[in-house]
Amino acid sequence: MTIEVNLPSSQETLDWSSEQLYLKQEETFQWTKQWYPVAVVEFLDPSRPHKIQLLGKELVLWRDGSAKWACFEDFCPHRLAPLSEGRVESDGTLLCSYHAWRFDAQGNCVSIPQSKDKQTEIKHCSNSKSCAVAYPTQVNQGLIWVWAESGLQAQQESQLRKPRLIPELESDSDRVVKFLWNIRDFPYGWDFFIENVIDPAHVGISHHGIVGNRYKDAKYCNLSSIRQMSTEEGFSFAVTPVEETVAEKVHEFKPPCYTTMTVTYKNGGKLILPMYTIPTRPGWCRYIGCQVLVKNEAGKNPKGLSSFPLLMPTWFGHVMTSLFLHQDLVLLHYQEKNLARQQQQDWLNAVYTPNPQDKMVTTFRQWFKIRAGGNIPWDSGCNGQLPNPESDKRQLFDVWNTHTKDCVVCQDALTNINRLKVLSYVGALVCLLIGIVIDARTVAFSMTTTVETNISPFTVIPSIEFWVAIVGAIILATIGYLLKKFSRLFYVYEFEHSRND
Repeated sequence: MTIEVNLPSSQETLDWSSEQLYLKQEETFQWTKQWYPVAVVEFLDPSRPHKIQLLGKELVLWRDGSAKWACFEDFCPHRLAPLSEGRVESDGTLLCSYHAWRFDAQGNCVSIPQSKDKQTEIKHCSNSKSCAVAYPTQVNQGLIWVWAESGLQAQQESQLRKPRLIPELESDSDRVVKFLWNIRDFPYGWDFFIENVIDPAHVGISHHGIVGNRYKDAKYCNLSSIRQMSTEEGFSFAVTPVEETVAEKVHEFKPPCYTTMTVTYKNGGKLILPMYTIPTRPGWCRYIGCQVLVKNEAGKNPKGLSSFPLLMPTWFGHVMTSLFLHQDLVLLHYQEKNLARQQQQDWLNAVYTPNPQDKMVTTFRQWFKIRAGGNIPWDSGCNGQLPNPESDKRQLFDVWNTHTKDCVVCQDALTNINRLKVLSYVGALVCLLIGIVIDARTVAFSMTTTVETNISPFTVIPSIEFWVAIVGAIILATIGYLLKKFSRLFYVYEFEHSRND
C-alpha cells in the first residue's frame, strides 16, 4: 500500500495512522551514518589544525605529512586539551600544545615525551587509551567529507556508502564548467536554510534588486511532484510556469544535506546550483555551494548566459556573495526563533501555507518529521538548547568569524588589499609633497623675476606639473579610501530591506 505524501494542499497534514504506516514501510533516517562535507580543501591552511563542528560534535581537521586530511574529536586523550589549539609538525604529526603528545592521521599516539624511557613510551603509546578519536575522512570534488561516527564499525560502514557528490562533476566532459566554491556559517538551523533554498516564491521578493523585483515578481507559481518522498533519497519538484527560454526548472532535496536547483534551457544547456547544508550545532549551519554550467551538445551556453557567471577571482566571489546571502539572513534567524517561541511541536500547526508555492517546504517538513524523527540528534555533550535571538542585528552580519578567518584565499586577498591601501596613501602623500616642492620652486622663481619686472608674485599661475601632482594625490587618496571601505566587506556586511529600494 502506498500513501501519497506530496499533498495537493500544503496546509493539509497527515494523520497519525499514515505516519505510522510510513515508519513501518521505511526505517527512520540515520543521521550519524552519513557523509557530510565540512570544508573546502583549497580554502584551508594545511600548516595548522582547523576547529569544526558537526551534529554538535567538536572536531578538528588537519593534514598529515602525506597530504592526507584527518578528522579527530577535538580533545587530547591525555588531559582533554583541545587539539585544534595544537600544531602540525614537520614530521606530519599533530602535536598537542599542552604536553606535546603527537598523533598520526589514524589517531595513534606516536610520542609521549614525558615518558621515563623509550620502552615506557612505546608501552604507553600502544595503550588504546592514548589514541585520539578518529573519524572516517575523505576528499572528493574538492571537499573534505567526514563520516559522523567513529570507531572500527564506522570505518567499515563508511566504505559501503558514497558521499552525495554532484553527478555532473563526475563527468570529464568539457561541456561541464564548475565555478568557485563558496562556504559560510549562518546563525540559523539546517532545516531553515533548506526551507529557504527550496522555496521559489521568495526569490524575487527577498532578493529584490539582485535577481528579481518585489513588486513585479510576486506571482503565482505551481509545484508538481516528480519524485515522491523517500527516506534516503528525499524528493524533487518541478516549478511552473517558467521563463520563455527555459524548458524545465527542478528543485531537489537528498538527505542529509544536498539540495539543487536545476534550470534546463530549450537549447539543451543547464544551469545547476548545488548546495550542501551541514548541521553544525543548534541554531547554526554551514553552507557549501557552487554553480555548475552544462553547455549544450553544440558546446554553447544557454541563451542569456553567454558570460554568466563572470570569471572573477575566488576571493571576490566570496565577498560579493554576502550581498545575496545577507538578504535572507535576518529573516531566517528570527523565523527560527519565532517558531521556538510558539513552542509548537508540529511546524504545520504553527504556520499558514494556503498556496501551492509552499508544497515543497511542506513536503520537506513532512520528511523531517516522519522520516527523520523531527529532531537532529545532537551529540550528547552538546547543549541542545536553541540560542537566544540576537538583539543586535549587526552581529548577524559578521563575515570575519563566519568565513574570512578560515579562508586562506580571502585572507591573502585582504592582506594584498591592505598593502595597496597603504601604498595608495603613501603615494598620495608623495604626490602632495612633490606638488608643494614644485609650487615652492615656482614661487621662489617668481620672486626673483618680479623684482626685475615689477610684477606681483601673487599673479603667478602654478605650473602644470603642480596640478598633475595634486590631481595624482587626490586620485591615490581616493583609491586608498575606497580600498579601505571595500576591505570592510571581509569583516561585516549589513543589510536592511527597508532601505533596499
